[in-house]
Amino acid sequence: MPIRPKANTKVELLKQVPLLAACTNKELQKIASLCDDVEVEEGKVLAKEGAPGYEFFVIVDGTAKVTLRKRKLAELGSGSFFGEMSLLDHEPRSATVTAATPMRLLVLDSGSFHRFIRENPDVTVKILKGVAQRLRDVEKGPKY
Repeated sequence: MPIRPKANTKVELLKQVPLLAACTNKELQKIASLCDDVEVEEGKVLAKEGAPGYEFFVIVDGTAKVTLRKRKLAELGSGSFFGEMSLLDHEPRSATVTAATPMRLLVLDSGSFHRFIRENPDVTVKILKGVAQRLRDVEKGPKY
């Protein structure tokens, strides 16, 4: 029987997501309650480059490989996340993410997320601030 992360563990993982960084603990608890805890096997494609995206993922355990045009870009581990932009805009995925090991993930679907932000407009402003900060970070370029 799989062990499920406790609500406070989910909140701690979600706090690491820049998009959600300005949210209160109460707001993060609600978002955490919308997340499914999913286990996947090694080799499972979680996001495919060019395909529509409707989910956001936070890695609880395991490792994922990120590729673009079949070239490895990065490896993601516990606490890492991906899919946040597609959660907002449903645009095609910018890279492929594949489970390099068996994994446990928190998965938030866009329908649940959009219902939540419609019911909690203050969170929308906080998310916009998170998006703006990410854009500013990108403009600054890589940190070495």
